[in-house]
Amino acid sequence: MTEVLVPAPRLARWVENFGVRHGGADLETQDGTLTGLAGDGSTFVAHLPFGRSYAGSPEIVAFLLDAAPPESWGVLLVRKGGFAVARLAKDSMVESKVGQRHVQGRTKAGGQSQQRFARRRDNQARVAYEAAAEHAARILPGAQVLVTGGDHAAVEAVLSDSRLAGLAVVPPFLAVPDPRRGVLEQAIVDACSVRVDVTNA
Repeated sequence: MTEVLVPAPRLARWVENFGVRHGGADLETQDGTLTGLAGDGSTFVAHLPFGRSYAGSPEIVAFLLDAAPPESWGVLLVRKGGFAVARLAKDSMVESKVGQRHVQGRTKAGGQSQQRFARRRDNQARVAYEAAAEHAARILPGAQVLVTGGDHAAVEAVLSDSRLAGLAVVPPFLAVPDPRRGVLEQAIVDACSVRVDVTNA
C-alpha cells in the first residue's frame, strides 16, 4: 500500500487518471471514506483532511465539499531547532510566526562533560518550546482545529502549556524538517490535502 497526499482541487483528475490506468473505477462510501475499486482489482481509500469522517454520496463533487478547510484553524510545527505557528481562515493565512532556536548538538565526550552537554541541550530545548508556546497562545485562539507536525515529544511539550489546553488537535501528524517559512507553507498545503491509500493489484 502506498499513501499519497492529493490537494483537493486535483482529486477529480487523480481519480480519473487512476481509472484510466486500472480499467475504470467504481466509487463507494465506506467507513467514513471514499473508496475506489478498479477493473484490475486495484483500490484506493480517500480520507478527508482535518480528521473528518465522510458519510455522503460516492461522488467526487460531494466529497470535495466536505474537504473544504474550516473557517478558522491552525498549524503548529515544532522541532528542537525551531517552530512555526499559523492561524488560517479557510485557505488564507491570517497570522503566523516562524522562529529558530539554537540547541546544542550531541557530544561524543563522556562522563561529566556529556552530562553538562545533555543538561545544556535540555535547557535550550525548554527555552525553544516556551517561545513556541508563547507565540501559539497569541496566534491560535479561535482556531477550531489544529494540525501539528515535527517532533512528537516537542509538540507535546508545547501543547502542555495550559493556555493551549482548549485546542482540538486533528490528524494527520505532519513529518517535517526544522520549520522554516517554506516548510510551513508546504505543511498548510499538506494539511488541506486528501490522504489516499493506494493498493495496486
